[in-house]
Amino acid sequence: MLTHQREAAIVERLHAVGSVTVEELARLLAVSGTTIRRDLERLELAGLLRRVHGGATVPRAVEENPTGNLDDDTREKEAIAVATAALIADGEVVLLDIGITTLRLARHLRGRPVTVITNSLAVLDALRDDDTVSLVLLGGMVGSKPRTLVGPLTEESLERVRADVAVISSTGVKPDGAVVTDLTQEASIKGRMSRAADRTILVATATKFPGSGSYRIASITDFDVVVASSGADRATLELAAQGGRRVITVDGDPATR
Repeated sequence: MLTHQREAAIVERLHAVGSVTVEELARLLAVSGTTIRRDLERLELAGLLRRVHGGATVPRAVEENPTGNLDDDTREKEAIAVATAALIADGEVVLLDIGITTLRLARHLRGRPVTVITNSLAVLDALRDDDTVSLVLLGGMVGSKPRTLVGPLTEESLERVRADVAVISSTGVKPDGAVVTDLTQEASIKGRMSRAADRTILVATATKFPGSGSYRIASITDFDVVVASSGADRATLELAAQGGRRVITVDGDPATR
């Protein structure tokens, strides 16, 4: 059973019974407990479950909304991922930044003949068993944010690659157009990713306007395309449009999932 098939089975089982254990899932899917724990970690990053000791339960948003619909922020991230995947052509080399939105994008690149270069261990897990995607993991040390690679080795690796497109996330987009993050190492790596690509895409949900963070990555006008949710600050997006950049807004419609 492939990774995405296991993940679908885990989510289906979870919504059927409300909570699952690692032991139960390992037995049900005939894989090791280690494999299940990795699956649960990816699914938690994607907002599809909440890990607890020994297993997982439905995310808090679903506990509060028994229909099982994703919360607004998660829907927006998924819709942004879908829209961004449509901007990437088969055969292209893609630099993928860390983050939940970029992880969701990686899942939409499964089965496509693209090359993905990343410093995200979560993206690695999402694509490592895909025979169609060519996957390159940048070197480095594990960063202060879990499942990321940062540091001089990561930056040196980025000097040696050239991509068609870089997809960059952030923790905030300020009213003056400054795109920021909350960690210095991230700011440097995101900047190097952008410089290593022929075109750049900024992905940001409405909560990132203005968001938080004090380390500047770039200006919103430095990105060729901005993909944001429809609730994002219109004046800030207009700065990108006035700068000749393409702005795509999505509404997070569950039908896009």
